[in-house]
Amino acid sequence: MVQPAIHPASAAADGLMTLDQLCARVGLSVRNVRFYTSRGLVPPPMRRGRSGYYSADHVARLELVQELQAHGFTLSAIERYVSGLPDDAEPEDIALARTMLAPWQSDLPVEMARGELDKRAGRSLTDEDVATLVALGIVRQRGDRLLVARTQLGIGVQLLELGFPREVAEAARAVYLTHGREMAEELHQVIAEKLAPRYGADESERFQEVMERLKPLSVGGLVTAYENAVAKAARGAVRRG
Repeated sequence: MVQPAIHPASAAADGLMTLDQLCARVGLSVRNVRFYTSRGLVPPPMRRGRSGYYSADHVARLELVQELQAHGFTLSAIERYVSGLPDDAEPEDIALARTMLAPWQSDLPVEMARGELDKRAGRSLTDEDVATLVALGIVRQRGDRLLVARTQLGIGVQLLELGFPREVAEAARAVYLTHGREMAEELHQVIAEKLAPRYGADESERFQEVMERLKPLSVGGLVTAYENAVAKAARGAVRRG
């Protein structure tokens, strides 16, 4: 059954956008958006009668594609990365993935069969081993495919050989996801409230340049804060012990 058409004002109240509004928001042409949709990099528009509308999820995914392109990744590499995103990824999760793409990053997950993963690991991996690598974020499973972060695989194999337990990896990943989402939301609020208003509508390019310059400092600051917090927690544990 065809869904009844909705009024544009109602769509806007729900946070939905037309194709033209989406293009203006992300700075892409209609042709580019339709091309990315055809390649599965963004989902198709939500249909309301004969009209199609786009949401914050479309914006987040298109911005991620643009970010990956800015890092020099090919279309096939971008497709591999996007296909590795969880099906239930929310716009905040995708924004966090985009934020954490460091300017020096030069490797994306590579698709492998199970036999190739064993060969790269230098040993035969059990299902439990693979599940631990998934929890560590080194391997992603998409149906019968495996997407593997090659530069991190060696570290993961070393942890397996040291008996690193899967349940700890899963618990740590839950912490990363929870606090990572909180961090992304808080940073977005700071930028939206304190930084963006300083740049007018005719200064969008300067604002984007500021964001690019800020990114490596933000990532570096996050790493430093994490290292300091871990060291402080360790000192506290020693004093209590």
